[in-house]
Amino acid sequence: MGTKSVSFIGGGRITNIFLQAFENSQMTFDKVFVFDTNSDALNLLKLKFPYIISTDVLSEVVHSEIVFMAIHPPVMLETLSKIKGVLNKETLLVSLAPKITMEKMATALDGFSNIARMNPSASTIVNKGVNPVAFDSKVSAVTKLRFLKMMQPLGLTPEVAESKIEAYAVISAMGHTYFFFQLQKLKDLAVRFGMDEMEAQAVITDMLWGTTETLFKSGLTYDEVANLVPVKPMGEVEETIKGFYDQYLTGIFNKIKP
Repeated sequence: MGTKSVSFIGGGRITNIFLQAFENSQMTFDKVFVFDTNSDALNLLKLKFPYIISTDVLSEVVHSEIVFMAIHPPVMLETLSKIKGVLNKETLLVSLAPKITMEKMATALDGFSNIARMNPSASTIVNKGVNPVAFDSKVSAVTKLRFLKMMQPLGLTPEVAESKIEAYAVISAMGHTYFFFQLQKLKDLAVRFGMDEMEAQAVITDMLWGTTETLFKSGLTYDEVANLVPVKPMGEVEETIKGFYDQYLTGIFNKIKP
């Protein structure tokens, strides 16, 4: 049996991404609830997805089969404390935030343990997401299967240890931002050099696919792969860029880890 109702506590960026992905894959539910105290955010979502039931009353959204906690870590425990005791025992509560562990969530919920943590990615908006999920040990196999089946059209949903959630946050969720501006610049240069826009997008997409396949699946060492291309226009700044990765990614990881 498919999932009949879902709720989102928080009507911001990730809720928009998930709703768009559901729509892309023509996935429907009997009811979709969205809670937010920001009426402007709710109105924007309602314009884009008229079928949602939007509300600023928290108690109205906690009875769905799956409830996504689409809020930031600083307000997570406070929000959980407001819904403790009113969750259905069959409801799967899924946190989309880093830092707050399932143990802390269960404590805030007075022992409710039908919970999971997921780290969503922006590419879910085109159904190419990498959305790793960790389940509490008490979550049943049937509940896991139902959730994973629901998420399947949105991209990849690997089940991972909770201790890896923050690592996925830095590598897969935030990872897009390390490349968006670079790929846009490559496209701009390609057009400046004589390609049309569609041609540039296609060749960059294919080049990136080939790059990852060559690096990770050719069976060659990194040095052997690097030596496949004799001209390296960015070679002089590679070590500087690597230093930025070490500095900034280690910094954000240390900030968000529990």
